Amino acid sequence: MSKITGVFPSLPVATTGQSLVSHAGLNVVTSFVDALGFRDLCEDRLGQFVPSGARHRPGTILGSLAVMLAGGGEHVSDLDILRTGAGVFGKVASNATVSRFFERTVTNPEVFAYGFATLTRELRSRAWEAAGDRNPALKATALDPLIVDLDATLVTSHSDKDQAVGTYKGGYGFAPFIASVDYGAGNGTGEILTAVMRPGNAGANSAEDHIKVFTQAIEQLPDDFYDEQGELIGEKVLVRTDSAGASRKFLHHLASLGVQFTVSYPVPVLKAHMVGWINDKKYWQPALDQGGDERADAWVVNATEILGLTDYPAGTNLYLRAEPLHPGAQATLLDADGHRITAFLTNSPRWHGPTLDARHRARGRCENRIKTLKNTGLGKLPFFDFHANQAWATIAALAMNLVSWLQLTALPTGHKARGWDIKRWRYRLFATAGKIITRARQSRLLIPDKAPETSTITTLLAAIAELKSSLRQRIPRLA
Repeated sequence: MSKITGVFPSLPVATTGQSLVSHAGLNVVTSFVDALGFRDLCEDRLGQFVPSGARHRPGTILGSLAVMLAGGGEHVSDLDILRTGAGVFGKVASNATVSRFFERTVTNPEVFAYGFATLTRELRSRAWEAAGDRNPALKATALDPLIVDLDATLVTSHSDKDQAVGTYKGGYGFAPFIASVDYGAGNGTGEILTAVMRPGNAGANSAEDHIKVFTQAIEQLPDDFYDEQGELIGEKVLVRTDSAGASRKFLHHLASLGVQFTVSYPVPVLKAHMVGWINDKKYWQPALDQGGDERADAWVVNATEILGLTDYPAGTNLYLRAEPLHPGAQATLLDADGHRITAFLTNSPRWHGPTLDARHRARGRCENRIKTLKNTGLGKLPFFDFHANQAWATIAALAMNLVSWLQLTALPTGHKARGWDIKRWRYRLFATAGKIITRARQSRLLIPDKAPETSTITTLLAAIAELKSSLRQRIPRLA
């Protein structure tokens, strides 16, 4: 009789009362939250949303939700994972307590939004300052400005919710508008400045919505972007959007603030015949890839004088990009001699077309940030009330930003984890198990020395300890 051999070991399972923690790797996030002084900031900005005698304060409620979402949770009920590791995550509020907290935010959504916005702005300022020479604010100049991406997305609702309506893609749900910061290639994944909830039928090319989201986004920027009179130093900021942001009203608003922009531009069909000189490459420059190397099959040219612009801000230039159709691509009326023609507008002080084109095409990284935001809570809005879902969206943005700030501040330049997306963080680092032991009346968290990211965890914790010490010296109330 042959013996059946399984693929995996078959072990008997028994329960234990030992202090085992399934997501001990999230300790790097909880330590980072505390190092930033999160609890006191929450109490100062949002203390009115919790009864004065309540045991669970805003810091513990919001901190637990953000850590849970960063770790892969999707609903308030997923806080159960943190409750089982009280030695690492502390006393976690019950689901009922969290629900009552959101009910209070709904009664005064403007106050909550303002308090949370000032909270995240201060957290961002502290995190960016801790980044040292990688501080995005210090690196921003007129020739190399901070890039703020604006883009809308769709979130499907599988049940009837406040302001959930049909979308232009035939779905049902919401169309949140998101502003994010691009750190640049090799510097991390970037972060979210603001996420504004909108009904599913909201237009993508609304100038008013672009102005509203941009206004909220720049309010999140640290003091380095403002002069002594509190006015925005516009030249240090560049707004990047798709063609939905090419409205004259929005671009004039940016120009009035001195802000740079680079936006996709739909070439009118009536002017398409004017780019027929694509075959004469003496007018064009070779395009650059994201590594800065020239491409042999793509070209860029400043076509402002040829195509002309009307009623756009002074200094706006129109650039065309031409490249052969990709295999399987469907030809359109705008294609010239087998080349796909695309265009973008910019008022940048730089004049090197290929460099401007490469910077504009890097807008694709914005899609990755939106995907990450959906994976940290935006993808499943749990409440019926619209304002409660707006509050959830801002907490989701905080959860994503905590990981982004970890990459920016606590990891050395060139570390492999600086380019990880959230799913890789969860599987390789956050899911690391641990055990709490007590020796000499002191509790300690043990993690396996053979876990794949043990060295990354220890590196992060050491950097966070230094950050906490430096912030205590600068901000006495953190001591």
